[in-house]
Amino acid sequence: MSDKEIYVRRLGDNALILGQRLSEWCGKGPAIEEDMALTNVALDLIGQARLWLSYAAELGEADSSEDSLAFLRDAHQFGNFLLVELPNGRYADTLIRQFFYDVWHYYLLDELTKSSDPRIAEISCKSVKEVTYHVRRSSDLVIRLGDGTPLSREMMQKAIDRLWAYTGEMFSNDPIDQAMAQQGVAPLPNALQDSWLQHVQETMAEATLQIPPKDTWMHSGGRQGRHTEHLGYLLAEMQFLQRAYPGATW
Repeated sequence: MSDKEIYVRRLGDNALILGQRLSEWCGKGPAIEEDMALTNVALDLIGQARLWLSYAAELGEADSSEDSLAFLRDAHQFGNFLLVELPNGRYADTLIRQFFYDVWHYYLLDELTKSSDPRIAEISCKSVKEVTYHVRRSSDLVIRLGDGTPLSREMMQKAIDRLWAYTGEMFSNDPIDQAMAQQGVAPLPNALQDSWLQHVQETMAEATLQIPPKDTWMHSGGRQGRHTEHLGYLLAEMQFLQRAYPGATW
């Protein structure tokens, strides 16, 4: 498997797994507007996952496809962040997870529009338009709920404290990242951290929320296939039909 295939798979896996998680809110959102918004964000992410995984399939073995990559791999073969596979929890947890991811996603895609790989640049140009809305939406909600009632602020702060330790993985370089950077395909993850942190800090200040210390211990391993138990349960549900009825089509 080439370095580029692994890198593109990771992009697709992040979008696919988070899209699947958000889809669990469909029909259960705290308000009908949020129910619809979360579902639309999930659809955007799954659409992006299709583009990335289709390209990864072209870079890989002849018999692979976006469907086989989504539905026929086991947990250790996925390269998504641990953050996106965590259970939805309360709405505050879902929102903070989305905010952290959206800001990172925007800055990454903005850089990928300049990729030396025309296909990656093309997918990123399309996706960054959707993600621009995602960032605006999640940032606005963080501010509204953080600077809202005492209860909403408390719940948002607890969500930040729970999820902050999963953000470090987004900015950790590994050999795949270094190879992509050397080829001009993608930026090094740690090059995005300052922009991400500045946006997060500005939003949190307006929301009257606090972020944990910079030296907080961080979880890692998702991109290398070392996942939490939660991913296995998510895949069991997402992949059931294809595994139970191989080759089934609508």
